[in-house]
Amino acid sequence: MATGTYEYRSDFARKYYGQGMAEGEAKGVVAVLAARGIPVSKEVRERILTCTDLDQVDTWLQRALTAKTVDDLFD
Repeated sequence: MATGTYEYRSDFARKYYGQGMAEGEAKGVVAVLAARGIPVSKEVRERILTCTDLDQVDTWLQRALTAKTVDDLFD
């Protein structure tokens, strides 16, 4: 059985699936920053973890890979 190929048909399912993906990636952003030794304030952590825009979180994740400070995510 192939994985990752199923397309949700209902708006409800697409919405909550997308939110789940954003939550997972947001946790990844915080984890990458922590692994790289970049301090994350409570406010920034909250901003990252509450974002439900998958495209935005994906951008932050890509930037977290090379960021020198947490501010580099938001430039």
